[in-house]
Amino acid sequence: MKCLLNQINNMKKLIVYLLISISMPGFAQQKAKTSGNPIFKGWYADPEGAVFGKEYWVYPTYSDKYENQVFMDAFSSKDLIKWEKHPSIIDTSAVKWAKKAMWAPAVVKNNDKYFLFFAANDIQSNKEMGGIGVAVASKPEGPFKDYLGKALVDKIVNGAQPIDQFVFKDMDGSWYMYYGGWRHCNIVKLKDDFTGIVPFDDGNLYKEVTPQGYVEGPFMFIRNGKYYFMWSEGSWTGPNYKVAYAMADNAFGPFNRIGEVLIQDFDIANGAGHHSIMHAPNSEDYYIVYHRRPNGETAGNHRETCIEKLSFDSDGKIIPVKVSYEGVEKNKIKSVRK
Repeated sequence: MKCLLNQINNMKKLIVYLLISISMPGFAQQKAKTSGNPIFKGWYADPEGAVFGKEYWVYPTYSDKYENQVFMDAFSSKDLIKWEKHPSIIDTSAVKWAKKAMWAPAVVKNNDKYFLFFAANDIQSNKEMGGIGVAVASKPEGPFKDYLGKALVDKIVNGAQPIDQFVFKDMDGSWYMYYGGWRHCNIVKLKDDFTGIVPFDDGNLYKEVTPQGYVEGPFMFIRNGKYYFMWSEGSWTGPNYKVAYAMADNAFGPFNRIGEVLIQDFDIANGAGHHSIMHAPNSEDYYIVYHRRPNGETAGNHRETCIEKLSFDSDGKIIPVKVSYEGVEKNKIKSVRK
């Protein structure tokens, strides 16, 4: 009889525990199948989102003092919910000319290889060594090795510091790279094998395409034949860092500012900016991946990587996105881009 009473009491305790667990936010979030924000632990910024095969990938900057930014990690997911960390996909031991400040990776697949474009050394003048480099690997998780043995862009041209590169393949198969800090943005045309840049029809190697309000962090994507050019505004250490965008009919603009993309919520975080866009192939599912500073954090490098759903109105304009704790729902990639 005593044994039976003990079993009943233990059963009651189990039921109470389950009821409490169900009411907890973490349990509810898991049941709702949302990613939550941030999507992975650690201080990471400037996230580059990409889709390779049936996996989502995020390549961020390791957010720390410049001297400690000597490597990069990557994260992959099959459903946007569970993220696997791939540590040290590249570091300065593989890039002899890079000494610090490895920033803002841009990763693309070309000719069955994966290329990682990065900035290094935070050069302040043309007398310094550094700029935008290229690394190559056989898999999206690396390891990546220096591709050129030197920087691809190693000079300040049109006032644009050589940082924050984004590599873009146009509809005709041409490869371009947007880049630039210090409130200036350039576009260059890349050789098909990424070994250098080639001149435009007018003979120039660089074209400035800076839109109103631009500070850094350019990004481009095409939807329904329209070119969406995006960038970050404000100071990366300040609360009003933000994302804005323009729409154009080609990769060169003109890019007339339409408005902001991320709606700040200072009860959640501040400084939401330096983003990228992921698109699930053959669908209307677009996602904005960005960094933000958690509410209460004041250190400049205390930034975390987050994700939200991106939607459009009937005219194709981006509907402003509110930052959240919930993130996005589970979404497995159903078909591979052709």
